[in-house]
Amino acid sequence: MTNKIKVVVFDLGNVLIPFDYGRILKAMNDIDAGLGDRFIKKYYDNYHVHREYETWELSNSEFIKILLNWTENKVAEEKLKNIYADLFVENVDTTALLPILKQNYKLVLLSNTNFIHQKYGWEKYEFLKHFDKLILSHEVGAIKPDEKIYRAVEAFTNEPSKSHVFIDDIAEYIEGAKKCGWSGIQFKSHRQLVNDLKTVGIL
Repeated sequence: MTNKIKVVVFDLGNVLIPFDYGRILKAMNDIDAGLGDRFIKKYYDNYHVHREYETWELSNSEFIKILLNWTENKVAEEKLKNIYADLFVENVDTTALLPILKQNYKLVLLSNTNFIHQKYGWEKYEFLKHFDKLILSHEVGAIKPDEKIYRAVEAFTNEPSKSHVFIDDIAEYIEGAKKCGWSGIQFKSHRQLVNDLKTVGIL
């Protein structure tokens, strides 16, 4: 892997920014007892809605209308957007690797995400400046592990498939990358990631 890798591709959620839907549950339960529990149940029982928003099959207005319904219209729209996106914390140990890797590799962020999470949640993070490109599901119109989203990365890098290595916490998404001819590292912890990067000669 060492000699051929030119592009290091990172997932976002639970790699660079762990997230916790329990924060939504608590925030809504603080507004009205049990509201958070009811909202989260509806959210997961209808997870296709989340996926449709990530690929822009649902517009912002359509998605927000559904969320407002799931909150029983007890949360104002702007407050709902902030609660819905207040999920993330930075994994500062792992983001500290980015400027080091940037010295020798192209860096690309590849994420299944949506506009509200981006604008109200993670867009503020300074570490994003190290990436040459952000490839986002709602802009591409495809989610991992669909081939289309990996090929969108290649269209930007203009490098052969074998030159890419993908770091993601979800094994299925790593397999999707490998089917496209990439290498992959499943993220389980910062320490494990560093060891794996050293093993293959990237660090």
